[in-house]
Amino acid sequence: QVQLVESGGGLVQAGGSLRLSCVASGRTFSSAAMGWFRQAPGKEREFVAAISRRGGSTYSTRYYADFVKGRFTISRGNAENTVYLQMNSLKPEDTAVYYCAANWSRAGATTTNEYEYWGQGTQVTVSS
Repeated sequence: QVQLVESGGGLVQAGGSLRLSCVASGRTFSSAAMGWFRQAPGKEREFVAAISRRGGSTYSTRYYADFVKGRFTISRGNAENTVYLQMNSLKPEDTAVYYCAANWSRAGATTTNEYEYWGQGTQVTVSS
C-alpha cells in the first residue's frame, strides 16, 4: 500500500523560506514521478512542481509552474524515499495546503489527472 506523508509546512513571513518533505512508502520510490500541488481556500488544486523518475544514467527532469520559477526548487533523495520542495521568497499568495503526489505510470506529469497517489497535505501560511 502506497503512503505519502508530507511535513515541513508552517507559518512564515513574506520573503521567508520553508522546505517541504514528502516520504513515500509501499513501492519503489526511484520509479515514481513525483509532484507537488497546492490548493488555496475556494480554489482548485493547482500544479506547483514535478520531478521525473530516474531512468538509468539519465538525470531527473524538473517541471515548474510559471508562478514559482526562480523561487521554488524540487529535488528527490531516492535513498531516503523523499521528495523535497524548497520554497524561497515566499509571498502571501503562496498560502495554501500543499500536497505531494506520486505516479508510477508516466516518466513525468504536471496535471492532477496523471497522479495516482496523494498525501494528506501540509498547510503553508505566508503572512504579509
